[in-house]
Amino acid sequence: MAAPAAGPVFWRRLLGLLPGRPGLAALLGRLSDRLGRSRERRRRRSPWLLLAPLLSPTVPQVTSPPCCLCPEGVHRFQWIRNLVPEFGVSSSHVRVLSSPAEFFELMKGQIKIAKRRVVMASLYLGTGPLEQELVDCLESSLEKSLQAKFPSDLRVSILLDFTRGSRGVSYRCFLCPPHSGRKNSRTMLLPLLQRFPEHVRVSLFHTPNLRGLLRLLIPERFNETIGLQHIKVYLFDNNVILSGANLSDSYFTNRQDRYVFLQDCAEIADFFTELVDAVGDVSLQLQGDDTVEVVDGMVHPYKGDRAAYCRAANKRVMDVIHSARTRQQMLHAQTFHSDSLLSQEEAAAAGDRRPAPDTWIYPLIQMKPFEIQIDEMVTETLLTEAERGAKVFLTTGYFNLTQAYMDLVLGTRAEYQILLASPEVNGFFGAKGVAGAIPAAYVHIERQFYSEVCNLGQQDRVQLQEYWRRGWTFHAKGLWLYLAGSSLPCLTLIGSPNFGYRSVHRDLEAQIAIVTESRSLQQQLHQEQEQLYLRSGVVSSATFEQPGRQVKLWVKMVTPLIKNFF
Repeated sequence: MAAPAAGPVFWRRLLGLLPGRPGLAALLGRLSDRLGRSRERRRRRSPWLLLAPLLSPTVPQVTSPPCCLCPEGVHRFQWIRNLVPEFGVSSSHVRVLSSPAEFFELMKGQIKIAKRRVVMASLYLGTGPLEQELVDCLESSLEKSLQAKFPSDLRVSILLDFTRGSRGVSYRCFLCPPHSGRKNSRTMLLPLLQRFPEHVRVSLFHTPNLRGLLRLLIPERFNETIGLQHIKVYLFDNNVILSGANLSDSYFTNRQDRYVFLQDCAEIADFFTELVDAVGDVSLQLQGDDTVEVVDGMVHPYKGDRAAYCRAANKRVMDVIHSARTRQQMLHAQTFHSDSLLSQEEAAAAGDRRPAPDTWIYPLIQMKPFEIQIDEMVTETLLTEAERGAKVFLTTGYFNLTQAYMDLVLGTRAEYQILLASPEVNGFFGAKGVAGAIPAAYVHIERQFYSEVCNLGQQDRVQLQEYWRRGWTFHAKGLWLYLAGSSLPCLTLIGSPNFGYRSVHRDLEAQIAIVTESRSLQQQLHQEQEQLYLRSGVVSSATFEQPGRQVKLWVKMVTPLIKNFF
């Protein structure tokens, strides 16, 4: 009886995230029912799992004010705007990047021409020469902004994780490939703080779950398994890069990720600036002497009351989401609905309205420690509603799907092609100590999932593929959705989440859903997907018989106990 009881509780909690939104009632009610059924399926799997999508009503369509400029078609996804702000843009402002080098060069170029703001959120900043180039670019731009004839008052805000950013890189990082040297992210940024104290802010997020005896006893190299700041956003004036890549040399050279560049998108840049500021306000502030302080009036993340801290953090972040959503609703009304008496031709002749967008950006935030679960809700709904004939290409560098996501992949009707890292391109491959067994743990998880696919007779509908590239590692994540009968994707998710337990329950995550009617942008996304999948091989039973795929017994025994920590 646990599952039925849990449904209404979960529904009320989610509805509480967005009070006064009656249009969400049916959607959230259905989501809670889905989660209840997921719990039941975990206890009792059977072929009846395949009938679940057929026994449920469709997600209700969210209506919008009638307007000749409001687009139709792909706006089957417009229900997302009931949860988060919707940013309508022209597809000409969206560019998909393909390589680490392109990502690195673009960031350096954007820093050099920034006049007003540079905002960077990452897990950590590396300590090598390439990372120093980024710091030097920041220093140069700050110098120029102060020495210019008309100072531009450039502001730099950097958000990193406290545990990862404070650790000397001579230690082996549990979540990242090995590095060398003794510097850390903090020491890399101290010169900027010391020289430009009024123009540079460095915030270090510390999870509220790492506290007390746990914080004292857990070894330094493993403390980041409890929870992290995992958002990756790089923003320069009104230009934004969303990615899963960190600020480290391998992510600039030979660690494959995904990246999208949003050009001249002021409202989106404002939103992510406010989001990083909000997380920064509940983080520890790095000082010029390498100490940290709490923002005045804020509860300490690990010394103060945990519940009070999480409530304050929830309010700070949700205020950003609610205010941006309200602003976008007002902007849409003013732009497209300000005078319903004008015809379309008269409106165009008036010249005071924006052209109708062909692409929509939805920021999806997941911060389970603060009871913010928007990304989880949207992802589960997208997987639930993918109809027969649709194709979902899903990729993650760390294949460790939550049980809810696995149930949806196995129990819905769309075709799935899941791209994951082969052991040789896993960032931990060849590592010493416990970390060296992580690729084998992922192989074990992969084999268990593949066996379940086979047991359900779903091999033709759900396919696993392993990425391999000599001398490279793999870190790409996200999905591409192709509607039934379409050869091009109309939606992609891109950002920091890995679809695993950590992403859903432990870390701070952000990604964007891009919905587009533009054939040109759809082709960019399709090409991105193809380039990644072309470097992969299809997983079969023979895959697990290859040399190096034999998982040791102790790894098999330990994996169920630790899989929620990596």
